[in-house]
Amino acid sequence: MIFKSLTSRVLLIASLLFSTMAMYGQGVAKGDDKAGKTLFQNNCASCHNKNMKSDLTGPALGGVEERWAAYPRTDLYLWIRNSQSMINSHPRGKELWAKWQPTVMNSFNGLSDQDIENILAYIQCMYDGSCDPAAAAAAAGAAGGTTGAKPKNNTTLFILLAGILGIFAVVLARILSNLKYMLAVKEGQAAERQTLKQILLSKSVIAFALFAAVVLGGYTTVNQAISLGRQQGYQPDQPIKFSHTTHAGVHKINCNYCHDSARRSKHSSIPAANTCMNCHRAIKVGSKYGTAELTKIFASIGYDPKADKYIENYENLSEDDIKSTYTAWIEDNAIQAGKSPDAAIKEGGLQWDAIKEALTDAKTGDKKIQGPIEWVRIHNLPDHVYFNHAQHVSVGKVECQTCHGKVEEMDVLQQHAPLSMGWCINCHRQTEVKFADNQYYNEYYAKFHKELQEGKRKKVTVEDIGGLECQKCHY
Repeated sequence: MIFKSLTSRVLLIASLLFSTMAMYGQGVAKGDDKAGKTLFQNNCASCHNKNMKSDLTGPALGGVEERWAAYPRTDLYLWIRNSQSMINSHPRGKELWAKWQPTVMNSFNGLSDQDIENILAYIQCMYDGSCDPAAAAAAAGAAGGTTGAKPKNNTTLFILLAGILGIFAVVLARILSNLKYMLAVKEGQAAERQTLKQILLSKSVIAFALFAAVVLGGYTTVNQAISLGRQQGYQPDQPIKFSHTTHAGVHKINCNYCHDSARRSKHSSIPAANTCMNCHRAIKVGSKYGTAELTKIFASIGYDPKADKYIENYENLSEDDIKSTYTAWIEDNAIQAGKSPDAAIKEGGLQWDAIKEALTDAKTGDKKIQGPIEWVRIHNLPDHVYFNHAQHVSVGKVECQTCHGKVEEMDVLQQHAPLSMGWCINCHRQTEVKFADNQYYNEYYAKFHKELQEGKRKKVTVEDIGGLECQKCHY
């Protein structure tokens, strides 16, 4: 009984050692100002001046680390995450609240220590001017270091520590087994040395392994659930190289022309190929890729650009018939561009291979060229979250760029915002409701109109009209 208890304690100590060393290995890395820039823009820029030297809705942030230097670093982390918890208990918190009340700083509980360090690094480099690439390079050279260092990946260290601790636990278990054997022999009892297999299959080891598996499984499940859709910067390759820079930037096509459902329904649907054909029946050769990408659209929908008509009975055509139609079109354009017949034939073959790769799917066994284009989804909210595009676009008059970033500058679309709950809540706290010429607000919020006219309030935010009520987004 004593040895069983001792074995359990040894295993527990080993696990605690591993946890402690793992936490040590996860120490916060030096802040990365490049990552901090994005975090600052998404979380701080609406209230704090980006020059870090002038006050805005909130105070200038330049020198914030020096002002908090007298207190533990964790106090600054806590202030950034939840300032209201410190305004009555912390000396620095009381000082800031006395100066800036009643302006309440938003809570940022979703920011990790590393996120905060990245933001602080960006604040500092903007404040001292080292964010300029030339200045940053010069500063790095003078210091003998590098800039923009990425946080360390400690995976290898964790694996090594786990291996060492595993060996340590096995060695201790063998020692305990031998001690137990020698004690039994000394007392004249029948005894048998345990083999390594018996030790590894003992109840205490199996119980510990199950406990570790449950903890690891629970951590992974919760972590993955929280991260669902929070893939800021996600920029997958699409089956067709569609450039928002060309369409929304150069040609100034309104977002709602292609994503028409955004202004009248919950979803902002991906436009069908028919929408593309409204323009590309006339514009058959792209300015950047020539026939390479547009022919993918033609092949998916069954439009013959050479004959300027839709192909009859297209759904039932063989792949060879489809190939001959579009390779002929590609080759003709290549010859017109000055290529030799042999080079044109080669070009037709290469582009056809790309068309086939884009419009078929070897994983699912879909071998048909005909059919909808399978775009890769970028933005994804959990099923328990209600979001209505029409409510924001048509009623709230929110610009697409507010959530999706400057899409007119993106050759390859990426997820601009984190789409986290905290990000949405902060937006609702800060966004001013446009009351003018909106009959809905005139009818249901006369109180706010009166307060605005009497000067009792300067603005009405989404929060004021119930934008933070749980059931608004989680029905």
